[in-house]
Amino acid sequence: MAGNAPDLDPLDEAAVDAVRAQGLVDIEEADSLDALKAVRVALLGDQAPLVTANRTIGSLEPSKRGLAGKNLGQARKALTEALDARKEILAAEHEARMLVEESVDVTVPTRRRAAGARHPLETLMEEVADFFVAMGWDIAEGPEIEHEWFNFDSLNFDIDHPARQMQDTLYIDGRSAGGEKEEDGHLVMRTHTSPVQSHSMLSRGVPLYIACPGKVFRSDALDATHTPVFHQVEGLAVDKGLTMAHLKGVLDHFAKAMFGPEAKTRLRPSYFPFTEPSAEMDLWFPPEEGWSRLDRMGRLRHGQSQRPARQRYRPRGLLGLRVRHGYRTYADAASRHR
Repeated sequence: MAGNAPDLDPLDEAAVDAVRAQGLVDIEEADSLDALKAVRVALLGDQAPLVTANRTIGSLEPSKRGLAGKNLGQARKALTEALDARKEILAAEHEARMLVEESVDVTVPTRRRAAGARHPLETLMEEVADFFVAMGWDIAEGPEIEHEWFNFDSLNFDIDHPARQMQDTLYIDGRSAGGEKEEDGHLVMRTHTSPVQSHSMLSRGVPLYIACPGKVFRSDALDATHTPVFHQVEGLAVDKGLTMAHLKGVLDHFAKAMFGPEAKTRLRPSYFPFTEPSAEMDLWFPPEEGWSRLDRMGRLRHGQSQRPARQRYRPRGLLGLRVRHGYRTYADAASRHR
């Protein structure tokens, strides 16, 4: 390569021409922009023979400086022009190559299925919500950190009910909510979506048809049948003339929509502090051999929906839960993966 020549005499016209000629050959042989960059450094860089020779012109006799400058200037000009011309050619070739290598043939058949999939729980929650919306119900949501009154007292859970103990419920440290003591906050991670029903009755009034899907929390050890976080959906209907037959009809329709047209349901009498009468629903669908418990349900207790709300830690200004005379309330709840 011309750049590797020994110290160049600027007055030696033949030597300067040889450097120029070899440089032009090196430029022409450069087959990429990176290679051309290396040639440029070798020919015109700080340590290139033409550049170092140019620094010696000042030490020459004044009468010889013009000839030396002419020799080196002509050589550098020729090399610079050749470098620029070669760069344009290589840049055009590079762009053309990239267009070919990176081109996308839009006529090539592609996979129609998107990579990955939605989480099955999210998909199931949307299917359940779509079921209720199709019947004209509203979807109601509420906070996951709930006041103890909405989570328990509004549902007729006594202050000494086992569900209110710390081994069953996750309590929020009251000091994190501005209280002086751990128990001052009266805040819990909601154990069911029933508080959404209380919020809805206070804010919307009646008649009311809502479904309340969402995430709930229990102080359970993780095993094959329990998890501290799971999803639940609850339904609440408040209207005149409602009976248990309406509730049974909705749940039969739900079972067939979710598990197929051959699905069957049956009700078993049960007890829950927030409904009377109360029942548990069992479900069968092929190819299952036995019945599976699906949810719990019943008519909301008279005291829960009609009397003023009574509780130990009532937030200031909270109104009582009241339902106009003649309205009946029915609720059901189903856990999704607990």
